[in-house]
Amino acid sequence: MAETDTPHDRQVHVDRNLALELVRVTEAAGLAASRWMGRGDKNAADGAAVEAMRRAFDTVAISGTVVIGEGEMDEAPMLYIGEKVGLYAKAGGGPEVDIAVDPLEGTTITAKGGPNAMACVALAQKGGFLHAPDIYMDKIAVGPGLPDGVVDLDASVEENLRNLARAKGRSVTDLVVCLLDRDRHKEIVKRCRAAGARIMMIPDGDVSGVVAVSQIDTGVDIYLGSGGAPEGVLAAAALRCIGGQMQGRLIFENEDQVLRAKEMGITDPQRVYSMTDMARGDVMFAATGVTTGPMLRGVRDFGKGAITHSIVMRSKSGTVRYVEGHHNFALKPAAFAG
Repeated sequence: MAETDTPHDRQVHVDRNLALELVRVTEAAGLAASRWMGRGDKNAADGAAVEAMRRAFDTVAISGTVVIGEGEMDEAPMLYIGEKVGLYAKAGGGPEVDIAVDPLEGTTITAKGGPNAMACVALAQKGGFLHAPDIYMDKIAVGPGLPDGVVDLDASVEENLRNLARAKGRSVTDLVVCLLDRDRHKEIVKRCRAAGARIMMIPDGDVSGVVAVSQIDTGVDIYLGSGGAPEGVLAAAALRCIGGQMQGRLIFENEDQVLRAKEMGITDPQRVYSMTDMARGDVMFAATGVTTGPMLRGVRDFGKGAITHSIVMRSKSGTVRYVEGHHNFALKPAAFAG
């Protein structure tokens, strides 16, 4: 007699299939963006990634709402905040989810042929993501296996480094601090070096910078500094899956930004958000390398095809999978659409 799947078994199958479908979405964006690698046109690279990712979402069995995207509807033709995407977006049915996207993290990196550009997407249950406006966010993040509250956004740079070193049973001189290479971070860099820590400055891509704290091979111990708030939510989603701690606080430059944040449901401009404040519930994260970095290899062409390297992870199971995709364009002419 044949066995019948239980509702739990069917849900597990759906969840696993959905996680792999997210990889197809990031693969499509990564493949499209890679055609613009080193060609000096960051807007074209970003546009290609956005269009390919949007088309790929049409095949995913969800009813999704973009909450972290390419801007407002009048600023972005697709993947804008509030846009409905997915196979069931119009017809109804399927799981209702919130979506955070960065079709090409590292547009300038891609245009210059630099390392560590990637396409990434995160998915959460409806209401699971902080609706972060497109402004800066002050961030601090460390990897897994550390005492809760080992670092604090309101503590000094020196105190955070001392506490982290103590928790790791190491010296401050052993620590590597990752941050964006920006003039606004000169004081942080100065204080880190004075404390004895080493610095890894990255040109762009603070999602991958935050995720680096959870990856042994990167050698990064802590991420500090300000970057995009939407990227902060994506990074929090990734850390929810792979392990670590993160805090963020929005940085408002004028009253218009404060008013915009209030319209998005943010009532306390000074609030420090924890990782779970930014990404709650069951979260999935996927990314595909566009150019090679510490976490992912970039797209590699071969004859009439290409090879992609992706990561997909889920907070509920803690499972992290690396996926190598071999795409045969001769058999699949629409490969760049996913």
